[in-house]
Amino acid sequence: MRYLILVILCWLPALAKAQTTTATTTKPPYLQYPIIPAFPLTMVDGHIITKNDLRKNEKTMVFVFSVDCDHCKHLTEEVLKDIDKFKKTQILMVTPFKVEQMKEYYDRYNIKNYPNIIMASEPTRQIMYFYDLKYFPGLYIYDKKQHFVKGFEGTAKVDSLLYFLNK
Repeated sequence: MRYLILVILCWLPALAKAQTTTATTTKPPYLQYPIIPAFPLTMVDGHIITKNDLRKNEKTMVFVFSVDCDHCKHLTEEVLKDIDKFKKTQILMVTPFKVEQMKEYYDRYNIKNYPNIIMASEPTRQIMYFYDLKYFPGLYIYDKKQHFVKGFEGTAKVDSLLYFLNK
């Protein structure tokens, strides 16, 4: 009996480390599947799109935002101020909020005036789980083949975004 207890006590640290290692090496879905997610997204007019509706052979920046987030509002203003620098990028702005709430944001920033910006709602919040997003905004850059390049969570500088978009 003492031998069994001794064996168990000796193996406990190894088992604990194995469980910790497994938990910390699990990648979030966007790194396991490094392509633009195919969730159905609802546009301001109620039209449903997926990644198949995005322009092909063009870099894409997925901008996951909250309609209530001051950092998101500030970054939206910064991107719009420098929109000419993003002319070769399609910007997919996705919010986990309902279309009605998104529409206020859409109107406030006159998104209809920017042909390279697509704004959509994904109220099931699958997008949040896919990107393992804990802080808004979430920014995810994809190359022309829709493969993941770089991600940012929380505040990001426009220069950093442009650096990875122009690589």
